Order: sequence, then C-alpha cells, then structure tokens
Amino acid sequence: MKDRDLVNSLYPLMVERRRYLHQNPELSYKEEKTSAYVAAILTNLGLTVRTNVGGYGVIGEIKGSFPGRTVALRADMDALPIQDEKSCAYASRLPGVMHACGHDGHTAVLLAVAEYFMKIKDTLHGSIRLIFQPAEEVCPGGAAAMIREGAVDGADVIYGVHLWTPIPVGTAASAPGPLMASTDEFFVDMQGRGGHGGMPHVAVDSVIAGAALVMQLQSIVSRSVDPLDPAVVTVGSIQGGTVQNVIAEHCLLSGTVRCFNEETRHLIRRRIEEMAEGTAKAYGAEAVVDYVMGYPPLVNHEDETGRFFRVAGEAFGLRAELSPKIMPAEDFAYYVKRIPGCFVLVGAGNPEKGAVYPHHHPKFDIDEDAMLYAAGLLITMAESYLDEKKSE
Repeated sequence: MKDRDLVNSLYPLMVERRRYLHQNPELSYKEEKTSAYVAAILTNLGLTVRTNVGGYGVIGEIKGSFPGRTVALRADMDALPIQDEKSCAYASRLPGVMHACGHDGHTAVLLAVAEYFMKIKDTLHGSIRLIFQPAEEVCPGGAAAMIREGAVDGADVIYGVHLWTPIPVGTAASAPGPLMASTDEFFVDMQGRGGHGGMPHVAVDSVIAGAALVMQLQSIVSRSVDPLDPAVVTVGSIQGGTVQNVIAEHCLLSGTVRCFNEETRHLIRRRIEEMAEGTAKAYGAEAVVDYVMGYPPLVNHEDETGRFFRVAGEAFGLRAELSPKIMPAEDFAYYVKRIPGCFVLVGAGNPEKGAVYPHHHPKFDIDEDAMLYAAGLLITMAESYLDEKKSE
C-alpha cells in the first residue's frame, strides 16, 4: 500500500457512511436511494460515473496519469427483508429491512477506495473501475445484468471482498479454485386427485407422494454424487392440504441445491427431475417441476488468489488464511467467469464488540475495524497488479 496514512485518514468516513447506509437499507432491486447516494459521492470526487447499469448499478472510473491495465473492484449494495433487532444508534430505520450481511460496509469501503485512488491518480499506471452492484441477495442477481451492460468490458482483472463475521477481525481467507457454491432452486407441484379422507381408494394422495419424494431426494448426495465432491440438496418447505379429513389434490415442495462444479450441478438437476417423475408415477400422481438455475460456483483464479496471499500482510498486517469451501453463494461468480479475479472473505467478527451473530441474523453486526482491512486489501491488490503489469 503506497499511502497507509491516507487510508487511515479515511476510516472515520467509512464508519459514517456505513452507519448511514445501515440506517437506510433498501431491498434487492429497490436500491434507488442508495444508488443515488453512491453516484453523488463519486461525482463530487470527480470520477466518470455511469448510473442505472443493470438496474440500480453504479460504475465509477478513475484513469491514472500513466497508461496501463484496468482493475475492477466490486461492492454490493442491497439489504435483506429482516427486522433489525440490534440496540444501537445506527439500527435500521425501516421496519422489516436491514443490512444483515455487511453490504453497507462493502459500499462504504469501496467509496473510500475511490477517494484514495482519486488522491493518488497522478502516480497511477492504469485505471480503476469501481462497480457498485445491486441485488446480490436475490436471483437472478445484479452481477449478470451489469456484465451484460458492459461492467467488465475492457477490464483485465477483478477483486471483491466480503466482510465475514465467522472469522476474526484482522484475518482474511480465500482459496484458489472453487470457494463458494452454486445456488439453484427447485419447486415441485405433486398433483394428485382430491377426495374424502375416509375414502382414499377413490383419490390420489398428493401428500403421500410429496412425502415420499422428500425421502427419495435425500439419496441424491449420498448415492449419486462423488463422496469427494461436496453438495447439498435441501427441501426447505412442503405444503399440502387444508383440513384433516380431505385428501389434498396438490402438495408443493421447494428446496435448494448447492455444489461446486457444473457437472455435479447438472447431475443433481437431472436426478431431481427423474425422482419427481418416478415417485409421482409410483403413487398415481403427476409431478410438475420448475427448476431454477441460480448463481454458478464462485471459482477464484489461481494467479490472483496467489496475489492475495503474497500481499495481504501489506494491508495493515492482515493475516491471510486458506479458506475451506463454503456453501453460501455469491454472484461475484459471474465476474470471475468473465475475467481473472479473486474474492476474499475479510474477518469482521469480534465478541468484544458484539460482532458474533451469523450473516442474515436479526442482530447481525460487524466490527467496523474490518472495513479498514478490507479497503487496505483492495487497494494493495490493485496496486500490486498495476505495478506488475505496467512494464508489459
């Protein structure tokens, strides 16, 4: 990091902006005020700014005084439909909506990174592209839409971070190859024939067929997927019937699938569809399956993950660790399918500050010191890449 004091000086501003965003959250695809807030700051700083990219996305461009490559840096901006249960001055002001995943911190971090590079652009070899993305939390997500509208066109590499309470502040973790799982969803309408609960022989019980399918689906991971290839098939809901003495005509099931490679992803889809059809037939019912392919696995590039491990210590002594694969998904995956890049989990947990709750919890909070490490890491990785490539 070329100017550590400058990054340190931006810390109070990061905290102030993060707390403002935390008080004023907006759900996925509704980030109108957040987008305007970000765009106004970038415009006032003198960046070239594009708005309404792939929805409420914002892109800011900083061109250095010297020619060179282009580094893209990404933050997500959306909140979640969760009631904030924290007792603090910056708790959400909007009932039923809160930043329960750290995206407010990501946005504040990237705004600070913008300030940093604008102040040193006279020494910069290349360009910095700042991508403020909407709708990470809800498929189909904001990343794919922004990419379609040119978010990474002409960029050479991309980096992103996620403030992560499961690991302590001062630590960051990543890994080459698959880091975060794909996320797909399935919805099954098991269609039977309704009837009187006392006359089952003239009906087709959709609830029995649905319950049987739930059990059948549990065999996919244990019997169809390579034991060395992690995968999850979860049935999250089953809904059938309305009263105790009526055989239900419909039983609705929904669930999620998580895995780390495309071959396994398509295998699981095929097995779910086959089992739904076969189970329904066995009980005289019919299965209508709606399978939604969501985010792909997030696969880090080896060279750029290596860069993280080499330079992390320059970001205020950040300790770099090898991360295990994790089942939560991230639409940053779309960016690293297009160009080389690396996604890093930056520790934000600290029991002394109450930052102990998991992501998506009503009392979720971060140790705000994590933002300083995150900003330092993004800056350090960008500077490392541009310095390495400037002679090419």
